[in-house]
Amino acid sequence: STEMKENRMNVTDLILIGLTQNPRMQRILVVVLFITYIVTVSGNLLIVVTIICSQTLKAPMYFFLAFLSLIDACYSSSILPKMLADLLSETKTISFNGCMTQIFTEHFLGGSEIALLVVMVYDRYVAICRPLHDVTIMKHHVCCLLVGVSWTVGFVHSIGQILVTFWLPFCGPNIMDHFVCDIFPLIQLACTDNFLVGLLIAANGGVMSVITFVMLLLSYVFILYSLRIHSSAGRKKTLSTCSSHITVVVLFLVPCIFMYMRPLSPDKAITVFYTLVTPMLNPIIYTVRNAEVKYAIKILLKRNLSHL
Repeated sequence: STEMKENRMNVTDLILIGLTQNPRMQRILVVVLFITYIVTVSGNLLIVVTIICSQTLKAPMYFFLAFLSLIDACYSSSILPKMLADLLSETKTISFNGCMTQIFTEHFLGGSEIALLVVMVYDRYVAICRPLHDVTIMKHHVCCLLVGVSWTVGFVHSIGQILVTFWLPFCGPNIMDHFVCDIFPLIQLACTDNFLVGLLIAANGGVMSVITFVMLLLSYVFILYSLRIHSSAGRKKTLSTCSSHITVVVLFLVPCIFMYMRPLSPDKAITVFYTLVTPMLNPIIYTVRNAEVKYAIKILLKRNLSHL
């Protein structure tokens, strides 16, 4: 144990290769990623503020959506600022402890988001399949408890990833072929056989994503089947809400499954999609497909612009 700790301390800093070594492409990426970051954070925080200030968006669905948007804004902030700083500097380094912190944050927020997506499906099930009991089941304290459970799931998942990785011996090299500190690129630098560790991480991240994805799809099959007894107008509104949620589930979970079910084969393109693109698209998807959210945003903007 002492020898492993000494070996690990030989690597105090890690060098990230990044998305590209081409200086011209790096300049282009700075602009693209900066715009992506601004759109992601502003879009998600706009939804959070709209739901908090709105008098009409008081249903549990919007309570959970506010937390989903908050997670996406934080998730993007845990990755993009460091990426931008690396693209603007010649040496793309991060301390070992900084790398572990970034991995913990990513997996904590990612695990929380997956759990929250499950909670949102449960809310849709109650609202659509048991409408008479919706108010009694989804009380405010229950919603708060479910959000707390989501954060706890994310924390436990992230701690599991960190514990598997932290005690591995890292004695060199210290060059990571990635643009962000993530678990698979990191364990490839370990001075030991990492196949078993890769399987454990895949079981923690990949299996969790697969089970959740299958469970969510089956839940929506059941929910959509129950819509046959609803009115045409009711079906249209429900389908609009459900389609937004299904789209978000697919955009987030499918890349996660593809990534974490292939141990020791990190893919930069897939990582870009679920860490940068999906958090940016989520507020757009929920806004475009939800008339109530669009109306509430218009009211909020008009109210604030009128005070300028």
